[in-house]
Amino acid sequence: MYGFCPLASGSKGNCVYFGSKEAKILIDAGISTKVLLSRLAEINIDISEIDAILITHEHTDHIQGLKTLAFKMGIPVFANHETAKGIVEVLRDCPKFKIFSTGETFQFKDLNIHPFTIQHDTLDPVAFTIKMDQLKVGFCTDLGFTTSLVQARLMECDYLYLESNHEISMVHASSRPMIYKQRVLSRSGHLSNEACGNLLANIYHPKLKHVHLAHLSSECNTPDVALRVIKGILEQHGIQLEMTVAPQDRISKAIHF
Repeated sequence: MYGFCPLASGSKGNCVYFGSKEAKILIDAGISTKVLLSRLAEINIDISEIDAILITHEHTDHIQGLKTLAFKMGIPVFANHETAKGIVEVLRDCPKFKIFSTGETFQFKDLNIHPFTIQHDTLDPVAFTIKMDQLKVGFCTDLGFTTSLVQARLMECDYLYLESNHEISMVHASSRPMIYKQRVLSRSGHLSNEACGNLLANIYHPKLKHVHLAHLSSECNTPDVALRVIKGILEQHGIQLEMTVAPQDRISKAIHF
């Protein structure tokens, strides 16, 4: 498949497929191999075709699948140095790493991949932009707030996979422990619907074709709420965008380049 497709998005596991003319990669691998194989089959991809896995950070909902994909199947894992250390500490084993430096673009086959720093409660979390041919795609989740760097890096994307984790009022009203609420709402937690909408309003340009809203909380958000809040913010700026919510339990809308 020449394009990309979110395979799972949320606190129970995250994984996105991205395919170019020369490369087939996964961004994060936080779901079981059984689920991954099933969802890849839905887009006609076999696991043997996967060339590499890019890892954003070492939380288990982003790396759990490495136990099989990296250790048993030997798929190379791209991560920065601190995240690699975190993966080894969490999984008690060492994959075949390809180490990149946060903030420095690197080439993998026909992909120009730029990892940039984000604010989250892990060792050295990153988001990615991927460029190929004339396209630019941004993948940015698990961040507490949008820095000027985040905004700058996500400018001029043709497609975005962007966190819209929670509705702030729903976090306060939830039965979750206070320590959870404080973490999620902190500057190293997760991005709210409002913050996501404001970011989109700031980086919008006419060639932005589609946005996947990602990593929605199962208790403190719903697809309807996220879409309503974000569309409301965009409408205030005279912006209309095609958006899809990336679900946890099935593949999302596949984007074909």
